[in-house]
Amino acid sequence: MSELGIESPKLRRLYGDWQQRRGGRSLPARADFDVLDLEYVMGDLNLLDVLRDPLRFRFRVHATNATLRLGYDLTGKMVDEYPGPAYRALVQEHYSAVVASRAPHRVLYDPFETAARVLRWEGLILPLGADGETVDMLMAGLDLL
Repeated sequence: MSELGIESPKLRRLYGDWQQRRGGRSLPARADFDVLDLEYVMGDLNLLDVLRDPLRFRFRVHATNATLRLGYDLTGKMVDEYPGPAYRALVQEHYSAVVASRAPHRVLYDPFETAARVLRWEGLILPLGADGETVDMLMAGLDLL
């Protein structure tokens, strides 16, 4: 496991990639990641724009595998539009904490109940900033365990 307690090898790799790309800065930028370098996590990756005043999050990309498992696609939509008010509040809380701390955050859902089945999954939320300091995007990797 990594320093964040990450179980998933795929998410440990994503965390390592994030660390490497930030160099001497607090945060790497989205531009530091080539889509080809993220092929190993592509179907399980969310990218979110961070909007301010008030703090909100818009899915630039909603992970394809999450879309298939959950039955809805949030690409281009706000986190405010997430079905299920309790889960929506939890997601908002996690994303807001990452923006405030400017640090990676690991989440584990064991179990996570969908309409169709119960899953155990891990997530890693990584802050990104074009200027190396201000969080303007979030990259969230997911993995079923």
